[in-house]
Amino acid sequence: MAYLWHCMNEQTATMHRIEQLETKLAHLEHALQQLSDALYAQQRELDRVADRNRQLLDELDGGAAATSATAIEKPPHY
Repeated sequence: MAYLWHCMNEQTATMHRIEQLETKLAHLEHALQQLSDALYAQQRELDRVADRNRQLLDELDGGAAATSATAIEKPPHY
């Protein structure tokens, strides 16, 4: 009888441990999904900022070419 009690107690402890591990796994999977979503959003934002930066640099290069083509005059108060 003592052996049977020991086996049942061991089995219960094992089941409890498995439930704890499954709970931790579920929390980790959820956290991983949240991190993945955040990383995706940040990458989209970074791409948007990089595109805007390229656009502004192109505008700046276009403006510099137009400025260098004409004579730069100092304002009269200089």
